[in-house]
Amino acid sequence: MPVFAIPFPMIDPVAVQLGPLAIKWYGLAYVAGLLGGWWYARRLVACDGLWGGRARPEAAELDDMLLFVAFGVVLGGRIGFVLFYDLARYLERPLDIFAIWQGGMSFHGGLIGATLGLWLFARRRGYPALSVFDLAAAVVPIGLFLGRIANFINGELWGRPAPDVPWAMVFPHGGPLPRHPSQLYEAFAEGILLFVLVNLLVRFGGLRRPGYVAGVFGMGYAVARIVCEFFREPDPQLGFLFGGSVDALSGGITMGMLLSLPVFAVGLWLALRSRRETPA
Repeated sequence: MPVFAIPFPMIDPVAVQLGPLAIKWYGLAYVAGLLGGWWYARRLVACDGLWGGRARPEAAELDDMLLFVAFGVVLGGRIGFVLFYDLARYLERPLDIFAIWQGGMSFHGGLIGATLGLWLFARRRGYPALSVFDLAAAVVPIGLFLGRIANFINGELWGRPAPDVPWAMVFPHGGPLPRHPSQLYEAFAEGILLFVLVNLLVRFGGLRRPGYVAGVFGMGYAVARIVCEFFREPDPQLGFLFGGSVDALSGGITMGMLLSLPVFAVGLWLALRSRRETPA
């Protein structure tokens, strides 16, 4: 029998219902994350002292950059989920790929899509791609935080069983056992902590070394995600890739952990490469 459990705060996943049109918190989180990142990016590019004369997009050009990122996130996130998390299902029912209202987005796929979108934007506008990546890395944690809060509201991506944890919750679709609210752990680690880290670097001259902020973001996200994966229930269609324990601080490798390893490696390469740059 569970020792500890607190009630899950039942929040309607639908924020606004307009006849047959349902606007969900998850969709609003995507929009708010993109707009919040756009607003903060405008403040960063307007501050000459942060860049030390490095070329970067003008504030008026960030509207176009937002479109490139939005398409990259949505397309990459959906394709990534199909390929990384549920390929067998979509091979059997390929039309389900387009049913995005049923859910199913991958951060790592969205990261690849957003990176390609940013690269295309930088190429078209003639800006150094690494400086554009740095700008995006400084604002991405805003969207990560909001997205994980939306996961919590939806009662999805819950944590592993934790009957002895005082703040454990019984999720509506997670069975009778109290579980870690791992969505909130990720919101804190991938959102708040990562935002503080990368923006401290920004304030102390990180944008003057192209690739440095983006590299630290990549490493920081990978570490935060891997740690949080120890508390998160693996996706049911995949389970553990290696091993089978479901204890909070043990267990096998998950897909989220595996996909975070190349993110860390690329981040480390960018950070080391940036050390060869002379600060502006």
